[in-house]
Amino acid sequence: MVATMDGVLAGFVRALRAAGAEASTAEAIDAARAVALVGYADREDLKASLAVALAKSAEEKDLCDRVFDQYFSLPADAAQRAAERARGEAGAADAETGAEPALRTGQPEVDALLALAAGLGDGRLAAALGRAAQAAGVDEIRFASQVAFFTRRTLEALGIAPLEARLQGGLAVPTPANQAEAPALALAREVLQRQARALVEQRYALYGRPATEAFMTEVAVARPLGRLSPPDMDRMKAAVARMAKRLAAKHSRRRRVRLHGQLDFRRTMRANAGHDGVPVELHFRHRRRDKPRIVVICDVSGSVAAHVRFLLLFLYALQGPVADLRSFAFSHQLKDVAKPLETLPFDDAMALILREVGGGATDYGQALADLRDRHWDCIDRHTTVLVLGDGRSNHTDPRLDLFAELADRAKRVVWLCPEPPGRWGSGDSCMLRYQPFCTSVSHCATATDLERAIDEALDAYG
Repeated sequence: MVATMDGVLAGFVRALRAAGAEASTAEAIDAARAVALVGYADREDLKASLAVALAKSAEEKDLCDRVFDQYFSLPADAAQRAAERARGEAGAADAETGAEPALRTGQPEVDALLALAAGLGDGRLAAALGRAAQAAGVDEIRFASQVAFFTRRTLEALGIAPLEARLQGGLAVPTPANQAEAPALALAREVLQRQARALVEQRYALYGRPATEAFMTEVAVARPLGRLSPPDMDRMKAAVARMAKRLAAKHSRRRRVRLHGQLDFRRTMRANAGHDGVPVELHFRHRRRDKPRIVVICDVSGSVAAHVRFLLLFLYALQGPVADLRSFAFSHQLKDVAKPLETLPFDDAMALILREVGGGATDYGQALADLRDRHWDCIDRHTTVLVLGDGRSNHTDPRLDLFAELADRAKRVVWLCPEPPGRWGSGDSCMLRYQPFCTSVSHCATATDLERAIDEALDAYG
């Protein structure tokens, strides 16, 4: 029998997915089966079981452990410390033991809240707040500005209204009895408010902050490359890594799929001649598939300064997904940059590339000559050449003869230009002169455009 997933486990799986883990439905079912066996009593057994069921790599194991510690821990203990301090100031005799206060209001709802606030450390308040938070829909929080709103909804679901009414009524009529019970009521309200806020902030950290970051990342991915701000670039690192991972998963999966292809009738009949022609063993014609082989030529000159960081970031992320990848960068001279991209952190690799290659006046003709003289043998009929640049050659010879020869040698030539088509051919732009030799030329304005172009380049090997 398939174990059903309770609300606690479903919330954990949801928090894990929000944090970036790819926990599938089947893995969530496995987690439910594991919880049905080990239960919630032993924290370490539960943690280990969930990690085994839901994590597929060392990185996801670390992520699962971190989310577990956050999800299955009580909210910040600031409320408890504040409550103990307030009890000490009020001289309450039961501050250390956590026993129920001596105050009895005669109202069951108020007395129950007083007991919960007094027994802060025994788990009853945490359980009650958890139920109230679920009723208030706290798991739907998305923005930090909603913390106060959901805190109030949680308190209302907890039933704080009678306690607040009792406190306000007592303050309005300052009789000796009212003045005597006012400190205990005020203390209970403060404990409940602080603990409810701590719980809502914990849920925001689990669900809201990742959702906000995901939204901001979607905005950054759709933003023109030249308008990316420093915070956008930080988000783009994670977004580009996910893009590259998706491309790798998609195209490696396609390569693993073995299609029978078209039935080879002659080979089938010859192979089964000894069976009176009965086709016991079938033979098929298989179409040979090339492995992706990509050569990337990236312009890092001053004319594309606004786009360089992102272009190199995507080039950096492609090192893993594309097994046979050669990477070159140029401004006026071309240099092989595969080694720094493979061995250094991105920021260090980018700084090294820009220091050694970038910043100069653009010379596409010299870059093509360098490619022919030093690396021409890496381009053959199985190679897709991907050019990232604006095609502005600073009024130098664009060497169309070399580009035409490159196009003849390669399987495909794909040019991604960060400038819009309306600017192609203006000033020192040679885009319209290079375009006839390209398999495709497209305006690369956003990260999504670049992902789509890489996807199409890999599709050619499909």
